[in-house]
Amino acid sequence: MATQHPATRPANPRFSSGPCAKPPTFDVAKLAGAALGRSHRAAVGKDKLKAAIEGTREVLGIPADYRIGIVPASDTGAVEMALWSLLGQRKVEMLAWESFGSGWVTDVVKQLKIDAEVKTADYGQIVDLASVDCNNDVVFTWNGTTAGVRVPNADWIADARDGLTICDATSAAFAMDLPWDKLDVTTFSWQKVLGGEAAHGVIVLSPRAVERLESYTPAWPLPKIFRMTKGGKLIEGIFTGATINTPSMLAVEDYLFALNWARSVGGLEGLIARADANAKAVFDFCAANDWIANLAEDDATRSNTSVCLKFTDDRIQDGAAFAKAVAKRLEAENIALDIGAYRDAPAGLRIWCGGTVETADIEAMLPWLTWAFEAEIAAQG
Repeated sequence: MATQHPATRPANPRFSSGPCAKPPTFDVAKLAGAALGRSHRAAVGKDKLKAAIEGTREVLGIPADYRIGIVPASDTGAVEMALWSLLGQRKVEMLAWESFGSGWVTDVVKQLKIDAEVKTADYGQIVDLASVDCNNDVVFTWNGTTAGVRVPNADWIADARDGLTICDATSAAFAMDLPWDKLDVTTFSWQKVLGGEAAHGVIVLSPRAVERLESYTPAWPLPKIFRMTKGGKLIEGIFTGATINTPSMLAVEDYLFALNWARSVGGLEGLIARADANAKAVFDFCAANDWIANLAEDDATRSNTSVCLKFTDDRIQDGAAFAKAVAKRLEAENIALDIGAYRDAPAGLRIWCGGTVETADIEAMLPWLTWAFEAEIAAQG
């Protein structure tokens, strides 16, 4: 049994799945240029918001004819804006294999009262994507943050389709290569992969989504913060920096810093490589230890950001209590913070591996995970 503490500690123990670790070069002093105390509608505010939008387009490779808007209430606000504004014209298919996808099912079925076709899978699995009819409107998460299961590819999305694809990509954007031609509405929050400050969401609309917005009016009322059209036309200002409500200019400055950092590590390609290296370190650790495994059952669907793990040792008497105790030991030693599984997920751990995390910190943390596991096994008596 490993009774001694490992010799090396992570330089940064922050492995939370949101808000996520800041970029390694972050310093609050680097936000000194924020337009604080100024109107977001003043020239300086609008310029920074426009820079955030165009920086997003540049780093993610979003086509020039797609609209990008900064919206309230993080990714949740962006997804719900899409659901309330676009659904109801066509049949809807809802795909869910973890808690956030299940939350969108609740929104659509119980709040909007749409008779949707709901396809679900247990944690660790994914729905049968080949069964999806993209002539319907389809709502799905690209990466299930609370299950660590992601869509393996977009081959199942037809190029010629009558429906819209509405994709919650909050733990995928900036860590996975999103196929924009297959996605009509894409949402995320910059507090995930880029480690930005919370509360702001981003919504990306394809020309097909804009056409739907301008030709269809839902049967239900739309709150002001959901309205993207006026008089049957898209409110273009939303997609050039004239936000619906007042944004935090400090958070915008933080995002601009994060985008510049992303460029410094090679843009999207560099970010994906960093996340892949982080996740590989965890995957290799699981392969070398028979007491822990990836929650994702199919290697092709394993997330490279929110890596969810389960304990598999037969000696564990109470899975939930054991996992919490391991996470508590690691937090007490300042080795790994906030790595417990999501409250609705199976008992286990969730280690964030997005690009703002350094691979060296993952590698330094993993021997401590062995130490904490063995200590808890011994503590069971």
